[in-house]
Amino acid sequence: MTATMNRRERLEATCAGEPIDRIAVALWRHFPGDDQRPADLAAATLTWQRQYDWDFIKVSPASSFCLTDWGIRTRWVGGDEGTRDYLNTIIVDPEDWARLPVLDPARGVLSGQLRCLELIQQAVGADVPFIQTIFSPLAQARHLAGPDRLLLHLRTHPDLVMAGLETITESTCRFVQACLPLGIAGIYYAIQWASYRYLTEAEYRALAEGYDRRILVAAAGCWFNMLHLHGPDVMFDLAAAYPGRALNWHDRETPPTLAAGMQRFAGAVSGGLEHWDDLLRGDPDQVASRAADAIAQTGGRRLILSSGCVAPVNAPFSNLAAVRRAVERRL
Repeated sequence: MTATMNRRERLEATCAGEPIDRIAVALWRHFPGDDQRPADLAAATLTWQRQYDWDFIKVSPASSFCLTDWGIRTRWVGGDEGTRDYLNTIIVDPEDWARLPVLDPARGVLSGQLRCLELIQQAVGADVPFIQTIFSPLAQARHLAGPDRLLLHLRTHPDLVMAGLETITESTCRFVQACLPLGIAGIYYAIQWASYRYLTEAEYRALAEGYDRRILVAAAGCWFNMLHLHGPDVMFDLAAAYPGRALNWHDRETPPTLAAGMQRFAGAVSGGLEHWDDLLRGDPDQVASRAADAIAQTGGRRLILSSGCVAPVNAPFSNLAAVRRAVERRL
């Protein structure tokens, strides 16, 4: 039996495929309303951590946190996922891409998110690793223009869109670099358009891969960078070649399975639970069964038990507790 590990030891061993004392586990969620104020988001995030004792904290601001300083407006209207509705776009004409200014992380909403990280670091110190959510430039661009307009501009004015993606990438790299002194273990890099439903792999590589890699280079000094592929029909092998210690995707909704994914990615695979069918609509027995299957698929190695996306804000407490109980057995 492996000696009891602290969270960092457990995560590092998991990512390396080394012996562990128990399976690593974490869930994350949005905090609508609270995510509009740095101190409230920090407090809500810390309450979530204290309640369930996850192996790491994924800090989950509203997806618009990186866009508000460009003029994007959102509102909370309700919903299981806890995400906000987008009220406007700021890219209308193709030339608008070239007019985007580089954002200063020391100002506006970005500076507020840095303050949130400071508060979390002050509360947990080195005891609980925490990672900051970062959205890929293409994922940010779709909200700046709207998905249909982005696709149109990509195909009619790619040079102008690339100029905008350059600005978004530079702004994001500056924000990541500003996060580094605040104690983050890494970033949770959300790649939302690496899907065959939107682009071919050749298109994604030409338009986005270089920007993704620049942001991951900016975070290279961190020890726990996690990649996230969002949605169905994902370009798994493309992301699996990116530098990251863990890879999270909707494994219960889209290929590959955890077992297949761990054959194609060298680090830890993160998943096993479906956020709607298991966490929201399931029961503790179903959660336990899914967790056991995830452990069986991976042989209990290189697995971070999690859901493929955020936990619903109204998921039953008993289901969430069942996730945490599923890893209590010592290995």
